[in-house]
Amino acid sequence: MRHILPATIFAAVMATAAMAQAPPAIPLEKLIPLEKIIPTPSQPGAIALGVKGEPVKDQEVWTQTATNRGVRNVTNPTLTPVLPDAAKATGAAVIVAPGGGFLALSMDHEGYAVARWLADHGIAAFVLKYRLKPTPVDPAEYRTAMIAMLNGAMRNGGGDPGMLTPPAALEDAQAAVRLVRRRAAEWGVDPQRVGFVGFSAGAITTLSVGLSADKDARPDFIAPIYGPMDRRDVPKDAPPLFAALAADDPLFGKSDLGIVSSWRAAGRPYEVHVYEHGGHGFGLRKLGSTSDLWIDEFYAWMKARGFLGKPN
Repeated sequence: MRHILPATIFAAVMATAAMAQAPPAIPLEKLIPLEKIIPTPSQPGAIALGVKGEPVKDQEVWTQTATNRGVRNVTNPTLTPVLPDAAKATGAAVIVAPGGGFLALSMDHEGYAVARWLADHGIAAFVLKYRLKPTPVDPAEYRTAMIAMLNGAMRNGGGDPGMLTPPAALEDAQAAVRLVRRRAAEWGVDPQRVGFVGFSAGAITTLSVGLSADKDARPDFIAPIYGPMDRRDVPKDAPPLFAALAADDPLFGKSDLGIVSSWRAAGRPYEVHVYEHGGHGFGLRKLGSTSDLWIDEFYAWMKARGFLGKPN
């Protein structure tokens, strides 16, 4: 059976559920790396999105594992541009929403790395650091709480970590779309070619912002990656959809793919890839499976639909 160790603790634990229906032979306590708190890194170019109501004290906790930096307890959302060389620029933009169960954000694995890939291919990318649910600051306490929560989820067969995007995360996603469109000329972006890609909880956020009633804050295309694939209400003017998932994903791999019939019923364009292997949280890591190709296929889809300029 296949076991993938994704970058975030959340994804790392849930991936173990794909190994078998029974509890894993190795206790979760040995599978979950203990995060190390690190100083808040420099975030050059990060733009404060602002929040409704009174300003909130910064409560961020940045952490490091062997392969990834993450952040928890985000109270002040930001958007960080990662822009392409002007000679390569296509005029397209994509907002990138990392995942982490709305408890953390995988900033390297599902944020900056994805944004750099997009920028290297001529797409203006913007990493969204959205507000999260509070967690214990101490890494050991956080790890203990996660083990208890995820043990329960695994006893229930993996399950769904939460289909609803928290209101604060949705507000931040909508604010990001508005900001990119408002400053499109400054960043060399076509305001009618602004997309949104998200991973896991970020994929849930992607679907929420793409299907929200606020049309002014809807992206022009969306790409939920290893997110829920269930049926939902899709308006007749919903954005085109690109989605990718591994069939052995312990969270969403057993879906009946109702998302396909939902987009089809609305008469809206869609492309959905279901890979045999990849687990949950494959991101840009090379696993030797066809899930390695998702971002190339996303790029090809954007190009074919004309988001990168004139279609072939």
